[in-house]
Amino acid sequence: MNVPENIKTNIEWNGDSAVTLSFETKTGEGLTRHILSLAEEFKSAFPGMISEAIPAYQSLTICFNALLIETDTIDASLRQVVDNHITRNIRTAASRLIEIPVCYQDAYAPDLESLADYCKLSPAVVIEQHTQKDYLVNMLGFLPGFLYLSGLSEQLHCPRKETPSLKVVAGSVGIGGNQTGVYPVDSPGGWYIIGQTPIAIFNPDAKEPFIAQPLDKIRFVPIAVEKFEQLKSEQT
Repeated sequence: MNVPENIKTNIEWNGDSAVTLSFETKTGEGLTRHILSLAEEFKSAFPGMISEAIPAYQSLTICFNALLIETDTIDASLRQVVDNHITRNIRTAASRLIEIPVCYQDAYAPDLESLADYCKLSPAVVIEQHTQKDYLVNMLGFLPGFLYLSGLSEQLHCPRKETPSLKVVAGSVGIGGNQTGVYPVDSPGGWYIIGQTPIAIFNPDAKEPFIAQPLDKIRFVPIAVEKFEQLKSEQT
């Protein structure tokens, strides 16, 4: 997929060791590819000087080692990397299709009925709509490995809860606004929880701690309670 053309890129410093690039174009797979490949190009342009590159929907934050840069002389180099990148067709890693089993039964879907009522659909149709698409991983955050997924059916769009839940259990699959996502750890949350996966989304002890990366595709596969319990027991 080609990146969007004529991307206007704004560059702003965050303190003395980080810079945020914001892109004035619509979100989507093309922009995500552009952001991820630009992050790699920055690492090549400033070897050993970048501690972290943080992609988001419409921005990229580059964190530098403050001891290795001079902010008053680096601005021109930043702009040069951006301008040169736009004129080239940069390839990014191929995306993977990752299937995530989800139990949509009552005990694991505390907000399914409420969301179905809001959308004027039956719970069965909500599940059908939610499992019939492959979702693009746009970014990870606000928790380690939280999957922000685009591609949700418009029939399932809904506002976030007026009163967030104090505890959403790890593996919960939620819907908020025009997005769906998976909570990697126990945390507060304001999305409608319509199911739960028994598999680990975030494992800090693994070589690859996150189940997916930006540009991967996620497919939710419905499972029964018995299968949920079996897979859950295999995780421990």
